[in-house]
Amino acid sequence: MVDLRSDTVTKPTDDMRKVIASAKVGDDVLGDDPTIITLQNMISEILDKEAALFVPSGTMSNAIAIRAHTNPGDEIITESTSHIYIYEGGGYAALSGCSVALVPGKLGIMSSKDVEKAIRKSDGSLGHFPNGSLVCVENTSNRGGGTCYTQENLDAIAKVAHDNDCAAHMDGARLFNAAIATGTDPARIVRDYDSISICLSKGLGSPVGSLLVGSTEFIALAHRWRKMFGGGMRQAGVIAAAGIYALENNISRLIDDHQRAKKLASAINEMEMFSVDLEGVQTNMVYVKILGTLNANQVVEKLAQYDVHVLALGDDLLRAVTHIHITDEDIKNSIKAFKAVFS
Repeated sequence: MVDLRSDTVTKPTDDMRKVIASAKVGDDVLGDDPTIITLQNMISEILDKEAALFVPSGTMSNAIAIRAHTNPGDEIITESTSHIYIYEGGGYAALSGCSVALVPGKLGIMSSKDVEKAIRKSDGSLGHFPNGSLVCVENTSNRGGGTCYTQENLDAIAKVAHDNDCAAHMDGARLFNAAIATGTDPARIVRDYDSISICLSKGLGSPVGSLLVGSTEFIALAHRWRKMFGGGMRQAGVIAAAGIYALENNISRLIDDHQRAKKLASAINEMEMFSVDLEGVQTNMVYVKILGTLNANQVVEKLAQYDVHVLALGDDLLRAVTHIHITDEDIKNSIKAFKAVFS
């Protein structure tokens, strides 16, 4: 089976399972799980930030960040196809009482000028506007195709946010994909951001867990919201151990996923019934436009007959994501399956 639906389908390797089984644990709500403490300190050091918080999921990490940075009635500013807006169940509204100002992007990437235009402030509006207080950047951009922000753009957006009395949050679910793809130190990528969310359960290969990173003061507030959102865990060192293993062993190998995605994308783009915007294939995602008479669900079903599994996103769009379990042979088989769809 070639499972290209997402990099969230990854399972712990044998070596990762060994560290899970031998993890030292404590009660993390009481602050004494040694493995979680080690993981939090590790990511803080990697990103050159003061503190970190281990949470169950990336969605919760973003939700906590939004709640800690804003007040009910505020507005967040984010790209129109961002994960926070599209895929997190409207949590910014339900949990934080925020509205959202959507910024147009090119392949999921916002410009600092468009961000600045989208920031609304209640002051001077006769009470009409909400208070824009948080700018959220997603790097890499999922719906952009796994695209990466340039460092210049990231710095400019953070400056616009701070100049307009907004905090800057990075949804860095796939931050390390961006670091590998751009050759930029992760700490430099996030230098000007007040908080960063990182998923351990995608390309890094852990079974569960995310990290929220920021200042000591911010993380103390985030800790309170994690408790209120139901994210406090007890002997969770068994899953934090997987995160430590991932950070130590699974970052540099992300380049293999990127290379395989590019190979798959190039081959599919040469097929008459499919089209891929190769400019957007920068990391481990391939978005495929269907040009033939079949719709996305029909193509998914036909690929499944060859034991190749991808995700349908709309009537004529597919997504394939490479990850730790996808081999060169899997890519060859996937290309053959795509060729066979319209044969």
